Amino acid sequence: MNIRENTLALLRYQPWDRLPIVHFGFWEETLALWAEQGHITAEEAAGWADANACDDAIGAKLGFDFNWQPPCCPGMDVFPPFEEVVVADLGHGVRHVRDVQGVTVLQVDGAGSIPREIDHLLKDRASWEEHYLPRLQPDPARVDVAGLQARRAARPDLPLGLHCGSLFGTIRVWLGLVEVSYLYADDEALYTEIIDTVGNLCFETARLALEALPGFFDYAHFWEDLSFKNGPLVNPRVFAEKVGPHYRRITSLLRDCGIDLVSVDSDGCIDALLPVWLDHGVNVMFPIEVGTWGASIAGFRSSHGHAVRGVGGMNKNVFSRDFAAVDAEIDRLADLVALGGYIPCPDHRLAPDAKWDNVVYYTARLRDRLAQG
Repeated sequence: MNIRENTLALLRYQPWDRLPIVHFGFWEETLALWAEQGHITAEEAAGWADANACDDAIGAKLGFDFNWQPPCCPGMDVFPPFEEVVVADLGHGVRHVRDVQGVTVLQVDGAGSIPREIDHLLKDRASWEEHYLPRLQPDPARVDVAGLQARRAARPDLPLGLHCGSLFGTIRVWLGLVEVSYLYADDEALYTEIIDTVGNLCFETARLALEALPGFFDYAHFWEDLSFKNGPLVNPRVFAEKVGPHYRRITSLLRDCGIDLVSVDSDGCIDALLPVWLDHGVNVMFPIEVGTWGASIAGFRSSHGHAVRGVGGMNKNVFSRDFAAVDAEIDRLADLVALGGYIPCPDHRLAPDAKWDNVVYYTARLRDRLAQG
């Protein structure tokens, strides 16, 4: 069995013969540091992006099979994107920039963290109808069939996912967390219209991709990022009522097309949202952040049984320590893999404190320890 076959078998609770060794990408600062240390080239560090040639090269040097993160991504966002413009230059490498999503953020030279939001173009019905609604219409041009075929041809041994968009996460980005929370109370009709527009766009774009390339995709994937360390950023009841029907519509389409594995990427403590996703056709959780709350596939499995699968849940913080810490983490992961339906993966992008030798040791030891199903 190749990597693709083993990955799909694992997540389907079927026999497998080789554990895929997967990662979730890197901070740019991490790659710059590793280039300075001579582990990778400066060109690889500068050219890295999820699933490109530099990603493949860096992953291979570390001992990974592939980067789990990047399914094929038809255009399910604002199209055309907004022009990025500097709203205010504050000097000393600090500026306010309106980005391609229409969100004004604080950019600081040399800062690698998520930028602070300053303002949002989307504020009310007028700005919705002028700036966003026209950019969120289905269009066959959103599906790059040739690009998707090239992606499959480049690595036919890897599983290939269809990105089905974001049904609420991008709306939170456009409005901001505070504003999207108030909108439900202040203008429920607009709140619902925005969700329905995005949901229809994601459904129609997925339908176009599936019709253009029947039998092409191995799994499907959504991005949301709807939780922080203490729980969800949206009321689960509201999420189920407003967003749930769009999940069910899309996941039903996927299953009609033979796709039975549907993944969602959400950081943070997702426990309160997990039942909503499961009830509406999503069955693979990623990246299962260990965090301060100790998320684990074991906890999900005890609450929801074999309905839930997972990719992630590996505590990447051990990469800053020593081989003993890595061994202890692999011991923990071995018990989780034995549960079935689970593939370990660092629970987010590797930070600059990750020691190259520890990562190489991890991939080799994990492969030796869990080489066979």
